[in-house]
Amino acid sequence: MKLLMTGNEAIARGAYEAGVKFASAYPGTPSTEILENVAIYKENIVAEWATNEKVALEAAIGGSIAGARTMASMKHVGVNVAADPLFTFSYIGVNGGMVLITADEPGMHSSQNEQDNRNYAKFAKIAMFEPSTSQEAKDMFKEAFEISEKYDTPVLFRVTTRLCHSKGIVECSDRVEVPIKEYIKNPQKNLTVPAHARVRRVDIEERMKKLLDYSNNTHLNNYEMNDTKIGIVASGICYTYAKEVFKDDASYMKLGFTNPMPIDKIKEFASKVDEIYVIEENDPFIEEQLKANNIKCHGKDIFPSYGEMTPDVIRKALFGKTNDTIEYNKELVVNRPPGLCSGCPHRGFFYELGKRKNVMVTGDIGCYTLGFAPPYNAMDTTICMGASLSSAHGAQKVFNMKENNKMRVVGVLGDSTFFHTGINSLLDVVYNKGNSISVILDNRITGMTGHQQNPGTGYTLQGDVTSEVNIEELVKACGVKHIRTINPNNLSQVKETLDWAFNLEEPSVIITRWPCALKKFSKQDIEEFNNPFISKCSVDTDKCIGCRICMKTGCPAISFKSKEKLVCIDKNQCVGCEVCSQVCPKDAISKEGI
Repeated sequence: MKLLMTGNEAIARGAYEAGVKFASAYPGTPSTEILENVAIYKENIVAEWATNEKVALEAAIGGSIAGARTMASMKHVGVNVAADPLFTFSYIGVNGGMVLITADEPGMHSSQNEQDNRNYAKFAKIAMFEPSTSQEAKDMFKEAFEISEKYDTPVLFRVTTRLCHSKGIVECSDRVEVPIKEYIKNPQKNLTVPAHARVRRVDIEERMKKLLDYSNNTHLNNYEMNDTKIGIVASGICYTYAKEVFKDDASYMKLGFTNPMPIDKIKEFASKVDEIYVIEENDPFIEEQLKANNIKCHGKDIFPSYGEMTPDVIRKALFGKTNDTIEYNKELVVNRPPGLCSGCPHRGFFYELGKRKNVMVTGDIGCYTLGFAPPYNAMDTTICMGASLSSAHGAQKVFNMKENNKMRVVGVLGDSTFFHTGINSLLDVVYNKGNSISVILDNRITGMTGHQQNPGTGYTLQGDVTSEVNIEELVKACGVKHIRTINPNNLSQVKETLDWAFNLEEPSVIITRWPCALKKFSKQDIEEFNNPFISKCSVDTDKCIGCRICMKTGCPAISFKSKEKLVCIDKNQCVGCEVCSQVCPKDAISKEGI
């Protein structure tokens, strides 16, 4: 059977065919669809959204020690969160095979940095695979479990955005059921007190020697001889980029298993070509190892150290030009920055918060990060998941050191982010007697990554009804005394609640609770919010004076007609949140049923 699949779908298929029993992840672009597609195989694989990446990897580790083939998937920055268990699990090794997928993002399409996670494999001393096509993603993922079990190692499976989201034909096979291995108590292997870990440290070096031999002999690392003037060394998607540029005018050393690096095989290839070019995105991971082994090559002296190494980037770096394209007047292209959707429950909150003076707003990772942009201008920092509340605490502590301080700090994060790492941050605020203002934007789903369930939605990834965490009760349990839950579409309520919080000298938490406008509503949503978004707003042109104050709410459904000097509302976009009607000074906007 052949199917058209993205790299993410192919990895999920590989998990199914490899006999994986348990999979866990935290959603993050470009990795999100991996676990969503694993979840389809409900009869064979238990797939779960974890509260964060560390928890996801730890759950997969537990399943591996218990004897099953397991996997965890996450985006590149998620591996930072999961690094603690990863490094120790490298010492322990596996029982059932365990593969960790890192979806890196050269070019930062939806990420706060573009770190190169190939370094994690070298740092943690574990095996690493780098597929270059959807077919390879499926096939290599299956082989990764074989290597994991044969060499007693966790495996890092490194992919990038282009592979994750581009499609290719994949030939599928049947699932091979792999029995769960017997669990045998073995504290010397699985319990890393120093006396045990010192012994395992020696074992790791022996493992790396065996993996090096495998790397130099595996079919995953191979070369193709064409014109011998130029030799290209590349891994992953960069190999396909290079093939598109050079075609048969170069020879290729294709690397699919990249830690340890197959130096002997690369030396053999190097002896057959006149000049070597290492084509890789971000860090000179391959280049540095070649040079350390006296293999002369060009790399970052020619190619950029950041961004995607697309065919045009390669052409520009080597030949000074790109392929001819259709010329057009770039000045006529309208800039379309991302913005909050029509009816987004974050709009009313940021509209009011952005009007405050002497305020620092520490933001987080989610749709609400767009609160930084005009017309709100209501966010000053974004660091990483969960950092908003803890960095707000630190900033407020420092501002309070100043005499006659008037600066207040508001930390803002979403419901899923609060469950991810915000709880620890809030505990820090309370324990250390802070007085920053913490805001949890509960839109009833994990919004930015495509509406994944979380502990606050009442459903699991595979559709089972489960306990729904009450955020307000959880905040109380953290020791917060001052808590308010509000409707963020009610501007007067938002304003009054901000006034209340700004006048407190103790930690406070504001919970804005309203569902994402794009969410598929659950039964609970329909009951609690009275079947929202079933009406529209319209403009009374006799009352409208064209002041455009309503446009300052930033709603994409509202536009200004220059000729008539009036605003209008696109009913195809409007969901009747009524934020615009509350700011209109002439009551020209009203709600109408449909």
